[in-house]
Amino acid sequence: MNFRFLLVALAIPITGFAENSKPKNVLLICVDDLRPELNCYGVEYIHSPNIDALAARGRIFTRHYVQAPTCGASRYTLLTGTYGPSSNGSLFSRAKKERPNPSLPAFLRKQGFTTVSVGKVSHHPGGRGGPDWNDDAIPEMPDSWDRHLLPAGEWKHPRGWMHGLANGEIRKNAKDMDVFQALEGPDTIYPDGPSTDVALEQLHELAKSEEPFFLAFGILRPHLPFGAPKKYLDLYYDAELPPIPHPEKPEGKTTWHGSGEFMKYNRWGRNPNEDGDFATDVRKHYAACVTYADAQVGRMLDRLKSLGLQDETLVILWGDHGWHLGEHAIWGKHALFEESLRSPLIIAPPTIEKPGEKSDSIVETLDVYPTICDLLEMDKPNFLDGTSLVPILENPTAPGHPAVSYKGNAATIRTDSHRLISHKNGEFLALYDHTSEAGETENVAESKPELAKKLLAELQARLGKK
Repeated sequence: MNFRFLLVALAIPITGFAENSKPKNVLLICVDDLRPELNCYGVEYIHSPNIDALAARGRIFTRHYVQAPTCGASRYTLLTGTYGPSSNGSLFSRAKKERPNPSLPAFLRKQGFTTVSVGKVSHHPGGRGGPDWNDDAIPEMPDSWDRHLLPAGEWKHPRGWMHGLANGEIRKNAKDMDVFQALEGPDTIYPDGPSTDVALEQLHELAKSEEPFFLAFGILRPHLPFGAPKKYLDLYYDAELPPIPHPEKPEGKTTWHGSGEFMKYNRWGRNPNEDGDFATDVRKHYAACVTYADAQVGRMLDRLKSLGLQDETLVILWGDHGWHLGEHAIWGKHALFEESLRSPLIIAPPTIEKPGEKSDSIVETLDVYPTICDLLEMDKPNFLDGTSLVPILENPTAPGHPAVSYKGNAATIRTDSHRLISHKNGEFLALYDHTSEAGETENVAESKPELAKKLLAELQARLGKK
């Protein structure tokens, strides 16, 4: 019996699973700027029924960390299985060089898979460069996709779709574009609606073939500006949101920043760090975008089931990084705090032991590529920097491993109990104790010098592979 493998966030290795459970196809669902703001992750006021249903039949990784707190660099790691640069242009830089190591889709393509991307999978939606991100002569990932699609619709081109609001509104000068919006209408008035329509069409076409497929589907929301149909915001009208933990700007040297990406939009003269009602409005619009994204996931999973592919497909749901909603007085990503680096990862293979159980083991985005190889029973390429997650798929209490992340002149390592942030390759260290209520607000490096030194050595050894 042949099985298809659908990847939404992560893959599960076959070892230890029921015989004949090897998936045939892969569907990968990437969600932009999605922190673990989901009901299945314990955020009870969030409406995320479709992702919750996926989690109930798969494995939830509660401590999954990305390699970089920015879209392009994080997706570089997912799609190449290696450490890389820390900028949004990472994949374009790679495309200009000789590429002896295949990307994940290129590797599967060589194994006979039809590879298709729809939406924002690499950094540029549709995977092309040029002024409007639609130049076929400038692929972001050469040799990777049989089809890489972005239905821009009323937004005219991928660049317009990327920062679009309702009914074709394109960002020109960000200060003239509202930071959030919720207009009446169907899902198709915002960019993810038309994109999901095309992803459904691609899934239907791929299902007709006997060849295996890798379908990667990238959902834009909850990326800024926060725009979703009003019906999703209405769900949060009377919601009671919990207080923002550690809402103050941290003292001393950190990777704190002034939330420039958020602050450049029209905010009607309001600042969420100074205006509690506005902070709540921002959080509710973010939540509305999460529920809008969840609805697109539901459409894909429903189509998967109606096509008879659910039992043949591995589904993986992956968030490209976290997003601060006021923690440390940040509204955005781009820092090396927990809120920027922790994101959802759910793996749902055709069969799994203890479905729905969470794993608190620390894992990384680097681990997705080798896990997929194991699940497809393929020999893993020897250049991969990550570790297969098959043992944790078999047993949610199996141990994980420390997670490494980086940006600019700083890098961090997260263990079960601590986070170390190294500035300028060890010139200044910040050590945070996650067993303490202070968390990432109190630097204990001076009181724990031996631990700081040990973690720095481990961090430098890991990043020596970059």
